[in-house]
Amino acid sequence: MKIYIDLLFILNFIYDFLLLMTVDITLKRNINIKRLLLGSLFGSLSTFIILLRINKYILLIMKIIIGLSMALITYGYKSFKYFLENNLYLYMTSVILAGFLYFLKIEFSNLSYFLILLISPIILYLYIKQTKELKKIINYYRKVIITFKNNKTIELTGFIDTGNNLKDSVTNKYIIIVNKKRLKGIYNIRSPMYVPIKTVNKTSLLECIGIKNIIVDNKVYTGYLLGISEEFNNKNYDCLLNYHLMEE
Repeated sequence: MKIYIDLLFILNFIYDFLLLMTVDITLKRNINIKRLLLGSLFGSLSTFIILLRINKYILLIMKIIIGLSMALITYGYKSFKYFLENNLYLYMTSVILAGFLYFLKIEFSNLSYFLILLISPIILYLYIKQTKELKKIINYYRKVIITFKNNKTIELTGFIDTGNNLKDSVTNKYIIIVNKKRLKGIYNIRSPMYVPIKTVNKTSLLECIGIKNIIVDNKVYTGYLLGISEEFNNKNYDCLLNYHLMEE
């Protein structure tokens, strides 16, 4: 089988550039185009490894070294965590792209290299889009500790709800919603206040209690009410945080 080393080098350069650019966009590294091109050029040197008569273990080590160096040249070194994260995303992106291309090559054996080059950016675009959506969802989850006025505490998993801007017009306090069952055995509701709230179909009264404070990701917030709901129930989180927390 004939191997055109120049064509293989160009293909590797383009794929490396797409991979490095994908990581750059996903992690928001804001790397200039020159460093992306330089990293891609260095990564393409792996093309010439196939000309060397070496065993597979040394080949693997050399590829790893080139991959690490490629990330280092492109993104630089700020900390070990920064360096590790860059390489982790680079390898994950590489595996995802290679997996899709391998699948397409198996399914469509006559697929040309030109079409593969056209499909690759689409695959990486979808990967970036899904990664950003996943990050957005994860970023809305918070570790929450609520301290009641009797100094008892409860630890919950909170979700910042963009649609929850509930506010008591009398006390001017924002409202966090929690399922009533989560308070069983922790806090006895004796003298709640009732706050009128508007839902999609109707206006109703929400049972609320005052709390001492709420700790979200080790930051203390005061001036919030705890809304008690028997209807709210979710397996992934215990309470709906007010979107005002994002603004704070």
